[in-house]
Amino acid sequence: MKINKEFILREIAGEYILVPIGDTSLSFNGLITVNDVGAFIWNNIEKSSSEEELLNLILDEYEVDKASAKEDLDEFLDKLRESEII
Repeated sequence: MKINKEFILREIAGEYILVPIGDTSLSFNGLITVNDVGAFIWNNIEKSSSEEELLNLILDEYEVDKASAKEDLDEFLDKLRESEII
């Protein structure tokens, strides 16, 4: 998966925020806040060759069952796709 280079992750006052930059900042209204797991996914999304590999990284990092992690990962990735962030 490729991240749209017009978005960057920033940590501001303990909150993780996806910020549009460049031309996208003119057309994308707002910011997207993500939790710690969302930031972890963002930081590993391009390093992973598949969603399954990304899921395994989450399972290694967090104490969560596979079904819940997969559901949350799918939902997060769907939202990123809908916003054309990936």
